[in-house]
Amino acid sequence: MIDMSAGEIAAIVRGDLHAGNSLLVSEAPVFDSRDVIPGSIFLALKGEQGDGHDFASDALARGAVLVLATRIIDGPCIVVENVLKALGLLAQHIRRTLSELIVIGITGSQGKTTTKDLLAWILQLQGETVATHESYNNELGLPLTLLRCTKTTRYCILEMGARQPGDITALCSIATPDIGVVLKVGNAHIGEFGTRAAIASTKAELIRALPDDGVAILGRYDELTPRMADGMSLSVLTFGQTHEAQIRATDVDIREGRAHFDLVTPDGRAAVGMRLIGAHQIPNALAAAAVATALRIPLDVIASGLSTAEIQSKWRMELRELKDLLLINDAYNSNPESAEAALRTLALFAQERGGQSWAFLGKMHELGDSSAGEHALVGGLAESMGIDHLVCIDAPEYGSNILVGSDMRVHYYDTQMEALSLANYFASGDVVLVKASRAEKMEELARDIEQIWIERVGPQE
Repeated sequence: MIDMSAGEIAAIVRGDLHAGNSLLVSEAPVFDSRDVIPGSIFLALKGEQGDGHDFASDALARGAVLVLATRIIDGPCIVVENVLKALGLLAQHIRRTLSELIVIGITGSQGKTTTKDLLAWILQLQGETVATHESYNNELGLPLTLLRCTKTTRYCILEMGARQPGDITALCSIATPDIGVVLKVGNAHIGEFGTRAAIASTKAELIRALPDDGVAILGRYDELTPRMADGMSLSVLTFGQTHEAQIRATDVDIREGRAHFDLVTPDGRAAVGMRLIGAHQIPNALAAAAVATALRIPLDVIASGLSTAEIQSKWRMELRELKDLLLINDAYNSNPESAEAALRTLALFAQERGGQSWAFLGKMHELGDSSAGEHALVGGLAESMGIDHLVCIDAPEYGSNILVGSDMRVHYYDTQMEALSLANYFASGDVVLVKASRAEKMEELARDIEQIWIERVGPQE
């Protein structure tokens, strides 16, 4: 964060200062007192689980120099009506101050975090880069990310999520992005938006917020995204796996679950061999390549970056190579599209290793009235891909269309603890996938499966 005085901050956030006017703030804000860095601001946020004001004294003791609060506390503070709105005003000011900073916004129904990680890997080879931590993509996470930028930061990559129309517009009013990336319009959050058209309109808010000299990066993986910049005086780059895309992948080959392809851009052609797992990573790689191309980064640097990149965010297609067993922990999130991608990866690995495939699937959230049908479709996909075991955890809908006599065994359990009993039936060469929406906390099941297997056969040699 740029060094600022308490007086300057109070004026920006329109708050009442209860501290010395010249008190210096040198580090970005935090909302958890355990994350305080000496010189930072502590955000006294009120939530369902607690009130940040109760932790202000702890934050100050750990080195915070100022508290942003809604009431006077015992210590240096700025009192505002709404801490979250004040945070947005501060981030907006920093963005305007850092006029040379290039801001890239990324949205879409799936792949935001992986695309962000890939792009950050490439851009950090060119200059100081700040990117969204994990998936902090809302009205709290976005300003916190911006406030990590300093005068030496060259690029800032921001994920932008939405729960309702107008959310991305509000985020863009803070971030004023130079480049906007829309990956794909899918069915994630359809329970909140009602239709894919409504989802598309909300994602397009990012493109509509770009300046006239901005760049729109649009995926060609659905019928709605490629049209988002129609009628606008923007530079547009499209990406995909068809000849219509300006940034595309050709000669795709999957080896040991990892995509190898030729990256084709207006600047030429270069070979890419990804370290990330699954063919579904190709669109994410192409989106990152499109942004880098727009920024005039050399093609060989882009290809090298994609070939060496590793995911920084946890529980996304995380491979655990245990002794004679492969565990795929993809427990961070789930929707119909990402579930299909994960199942294809599971089937591919099981085919290569010769063992059985086990899909431990928990609920996919935010699908609204289509929830039962979408779960059933995923179960049907698992059957069509030749998955050996479909394990439905508190989500029997996955198996609702599977007929008696199917080659795929379907197991129904109410809890993860009950499903864990199947670990006793794993055999050498088997491949296990664990996947569900984040709220299901399926990473705990993945951890327990790993522990049981290690106790049974020993650690990896």
